[in-house]
Amino acid sequence: MDTQTLLIVGFAFALGGIIKGATGAGAPLIAVPVMSSFVDVRFAVAVFVLPNLFTNLIQAIIYRRDLTQRWFLIILCLSGGVGAFAGSLMLYQASSMLLEKLLAFVVLAYIGFRALKPGWQLSIPIAQKLSAPVGFIAGLLQGLFGISAPASLPFLNAIKFPRKEFIVIVSCLFTTMSVVQLPTLVRLDLLTYEHLYLGGLAILPLVSCMPIGGFLLRQASPEVFDKLILLVLFCVALRLLLPH
Repeated sequence: MDTQTLLIVGFAFALGGIIKGATGAGAPLIAVPVMSSFVDVRFAVAVFVLPNLFTNLIQAIIYRRDLTQRWFLIILCLSGGVGAFAGSLMLYQASSMLLEKLLAFVVLAYIGFRALKPGWQLSIPIAQKLSAPVGFIAGLLQGLFGISAPASLPFLNAIKFPRKEFIVIVSCLFTTMSVVQLPTLVRLDLLTYEHLYLGGLAILPLVSCMPIGGFLLRQASPEVFDKLILLVLFCVALRLLLPH
């Protein structure tokens, strides 16, 4: 593995750690597109599987007592697992160039949704009916691009869960999808010892930069921080769309 690739992976995970430290979620939404704008999408997805599993499993354990909507979470996780399996199969079959363009459009769609519907809200009864299809779509995106945020985060944010319950739900969902994704990618020869090694190393910048995100959030309003994240994502999406 060359030094340039190591630096790209480290930088991407450091940015992801800052976002996760500030919001409790969203690290893959930054790290995977940033890596994908420099290296192959399959490489980026494979490297993030282990750190995603590790950090979300820890969060799920820490906040497990704050969960109240258990049946909602079970349906969400089961459908997310099925979607992650299907997305991983699609990742294996699609071309790298097509994956880059699709990833860019997914990121742009997320930016557009956040800009147009900042106050969107769902009631629990409606959310329970939508949990299975949203979970499947989130899993599909996770398996295909390594990110489920365009489907999962707007949906969960709109329900207006208390912060701790939001963290345990999103952490359990991401953990379930990673548990399905990991052996599937191994079986498809998309996840190698090199990816696991880099993923293990990447946990350090990811975790060490999480306190920076918390600090920055205390210095600026959540609205300013949110707009900065969307700006970074927009620049990454443009890089994915342009020849490089």
